[in-house]
Amino acid sequence: MSSALTDLCRYPIVQAPMAGGASSPQLVAAVCDAGGLGFLAAGYKTADGMYEEIKQLRGLTGRPFGVNLFMPQPSHADPASVEVYRHQLAGEADWYETPLGESDHCTDDGYEAKLAILLDDPVPVVSFTFGCPARPVLDSFAKAGTLTVVTVTTPEEAQVAQWSGADAVCVQGIEAGGHQGTHRDDPQNDGAGIGLLSLVTQVRETVQLPIVAAGGLMRGAQIAAVLALGADAAQLGTAFLVCPESGANVLHKQAMTNPLFVRTELTRAFSGRPARGLVNRFMREHGPYAPAAYPQVHHITSGLRKAAAKAGDPQGMALWAGQGHRMAREMPAGQLVEVLAAETDAARAALALRGAGGAA
Repeated sequence: MSSALTDLCRYPIVQAPMAGGASSPQLVAAVCDAGGLGFLAAGYKTADGMYEEIKQLRGLTGRPFGVNLFMPQPSHADPASVEVYRHQLAGEADWYETPLGESDHCTDDGYEAKLAILLDDPVPVVSFTFGCPARPVLDSFAKAGTLTVVTVTTPEEAQVAQWSGADAVCVQGIEAGGHQGTHRDDPQNDGAGIGLLSLVTQVRETVQLPIVAAGGLMRGAQIAAVLALGADAAQLGTAFLVCPESGANVLHKQAMTNPLFVRTELTRAFSGRPARGLVNRFMREHGPYAPAAYPQVHHITSGLRKAAAKAGDPQGMALWAGQGHRMAREMPAGQLVEVLAAETDAARAALALRGAGGAA
């Protein structure tokens, strides 16, 4: 990793920003204090809400941390298809006794207001998902002393990030839980994402930027593997979701290792954008018909998901999870960082020993 980023954390372990509440200030602080790099998730929050969490986090730790922003989304959604989906969800609204949300919310997630706050009162790192900012934005952060990371899912997206002046890329494989951070949401490419090991190798050969590898990573041996391929750090989300400091709903945490939920899939059912979660009733019934309409579908289903959680029904919740979810370990976040670091060191030592043996 570049020296600037290396100085921010003792271990090459990054806690993924998980929008929706999991990335609480308590979780981020615990990760940072243990030697990792934690991220707050500004997605779905107001600019003031983001700033309040930043102030709360600063009161919990003096260690460097990051904040993740969603890029504004173009309005390509077909209003007719959104209305058809709304009608299809009418039975869910009746079942959970809650109205469907409105789909005419703005699509920029308060982006400009959040930029203004982060440039006025800088944080150590800012990362971006669902696209790459223009060079003037990234240059502004550089002048403010903030390092920038752009989430990419292809070598071409990594090139755009490099051309635009990003300090690093977060390379997200298709194994990752939650939303795929593609720069362009094209329904024709659904399910065509690249696996992490192949993607890290391709990006390493395409750009000169430091790489943070993300997607299905749950053990130190996997961290060692992506580091061996040329990544500079590993980002884990699902692994931290079950920690006691995580703000995820208890039903979501329990579902990670519940034998009732055996696999994950990418779906548009909950948000209108491809996201990986545990397969449940809602996903099975509505996934095949959900339109490419983000964030409109997210706003329509938001109340349903909250009502399902309140009713204790994980079958109606968005149970975001990476492919390694069954390997989740419920332990304090700081302890998990230490365990992952020890596992990584052991795996790297074993690899070095094998290499020395082969050379002999």
